[in-house]
Amino acid sequence: MTVMSRAYDTFETLRQQNAVLRETVALNSGIQLAAWFNKHDTVTVKSNHHTLSLYVADGYESYHKTASGWKNGGGPDRFCLMPEQSESSWDIRDDLSFVHLYCTDEHLRGIGEQIWDKSPASIALDEKTFASDPKIAMLYRQFLLGCDWQQAANQLTLSTASTLLLTHLIQHYSSVQWKLPIVTGGLSPFVLKTVVEYIDSHLSQPLTLAELAAVASLSEYHFARMFRQSMKMAPHQYVMHQRMEKAKALVQFTQQPLTDIAMACGFSSASHFSNRFKATTGRTPSQLRAAKM
Repeated sequence: MTVMSRAYDTFETLRQQNAVLRETVALNSGIQLAAWFNKHDTVTVKSNHHTLSLYVADGYESYHKTASGWKNGGGPDRFCLMPEQSESSWDIRDDLSFVHLYCTDEHLRGIGEQIWDKSPASIALDEKTFASDPKIAMLYRQFLLGCDWQQAANQLTLSTASTLLLTHLIQHYSSVQWKLPIVTGGLSPFVLKTVVEYIDSHLSQPLTLAELAAVASLSEYHFARMFRQSMKMAPHQYVMHQRMEKAKALVQFTQQPLTDIAMACGFSSASHFSNRFKATTGRTPSQLRAAKM
């Protein structure tokens, strides 16, 4: 996957503590995701970036230091938002599984320019502790926790989710709280044809929402919504559908090794390809090929 383009303070601080890093990935945009487990640890973080944290499991005995003492309130699907330059101290007294999204003010401004065509000097985020937001929990669980981060074929899903999360933060937890512009209508036939042809000719590669939006000369926000209007499915769903259609054809009608087919369809491991193939078709690639013989 993408090489990390920068060091995020909170990530580096946790690596020096008791926290166990279960998985991490840097997206093409420079946004980083990290899945952690921690217990019996005290941590103080002050960061040069924004951190959005979702508690995935446990966290009931996680305490945040406030002016009036240590306060808890964590649990599954609770989130914490730690803006750039904020300082916070935590006492993790029992099991806690959580996923961090690290981003910068530049990422937020980029979203603001793309979606709203506005360029504020900065977008200040609100500090939140043990808060609840069903939309944030859904985006984490449906997109971020529902796929293998290390698979190139999932880059589009991850980039889509990160864009949706940052857009939601700007809307509801920032100094601007702009309303989303209304998008009506789909892509023009010419643009749709161009995008579909681009996807079909690049299925062996990781595709991102920013990349596809650039092909259409649109912002990620406008492209995603207009594509869905035209195709009746989200871009990441369509790309995965095309990967599977290509894979089924190659499995049934060629003698290519399955590892080569996996690579040709954008999967960086044969096991992940086989699992996804079985989830889609009900049979593994080997079983489908044997049935055709």
